[in-house]
Amino acid sequence: MSKFNVAVVGATGAVGREIVKILEERKFPIKDLVLLASERSAGETIFFKKKEFTVQEPNKNSFENINIALFSAGSTVSRKFAPIAVKTGAIVIDNSSAFRMDSHVPLIVPEVNPQSIMNHSGIIANPNCSTIQMVIALKPILDEVGINRIIVSTYQSVSGTGKSAIDELTEQSSQILNNKKTTRKVYPHQIAFNILPHIDVFEDNGYTKEEMKLIHETKKILGNNKIKITATAARVPVFYGHSESVYIETNNHISINKLKKIYLKTKGIKLVDDIENNKYPIAIMSEIYDDVMVGRLRKDLTEPNGISMWIVANNLRKGAALNAVQIAELLI
Repeated sequence: MSKFNVAVVGATGAVGREIVKILEERKFPIKDLVLLASERSAGETIFFKKKEFTVQEPNKNSFENINIALFSAGSTVSRKFAPIAVKTGAIVIDNSSAFRMDSHVPLIVPEVNPQSIMNHSGIIANPNCSTIQMVIALKPILDEVGINRIIVSTYQSVSGTGKSAIDELTEQSSQILNNKKTTRKVYPHQIAFNILPHIDVFEDNGYTKEEMKLIHETKKILGNNKIKITATAARVPVFYGHSESVYIETNNHISINKLKKIYLKTKGIKLVDDIENNKYPIAIMSEIYDDVMVGRLRKDLTEPNGISMWIVANNLRKGAALNAVQIAELLI
């Protein structure tokens, strides 16, 4: 096939709109495009290649003749409609957490584990945004010298929660600057001018679901259950772009200069590490670059094989929509 019938489920959400935008940017070979969203969004219109498309509510017949269905409408919708789409012959690329840890569903980052894509049975999972950027930065090191341990702390933007969180940060910032009382609906505490060490629900072990996603998904994508990983995930008052402080211990020694040379030739990574001129990855840069940005590379002062780094990426694009479209490109 030279062109494909594509459905986007959750097309009116932040990630869904970005998927439609990226499909056009990257000239994905589309014959027919079907845009689907919840009942409250049905009837809205979205432009694709200067043509207006009306958003429809998904039903059991929505995926007839669809080749690829890109889902970004949450786990509940994915669990309900992904099997229906597969049954009609579509291949589903799902951005929710519904199928990520299913042993029969490949969890794909094209730059990291493209070989796993053909192990699918109709569903391919898109990893969590914070996981994607970390594994892209760590895969070249894993291949070169091995990794024994990972300690990651994330600083995640509010767009990871959705449009309602973007609106909440905007409104609270305005309220504070105008000496008004803040109102909150999305987060358990004020997010403006604040940091919340809490993303998703807490589990019995004291970690949040977001932190456990980082741990489990990283092991699955890298194909290594022996790597020791611990994570802390925090929400910060930033609109777009997730930042991560990552410390690793490698199995064998590698110099920072050699690592920089590896990164300079690694697809999907932009090395931003010129501390003499105050150049390092910052969140606002993720609105310009799609690559995962890596910087602040330095050796641990006490552990010979310890390395610290700072990783930044756009959570809506490479952390979600772009990775999903790249999976579709890899698939075809």
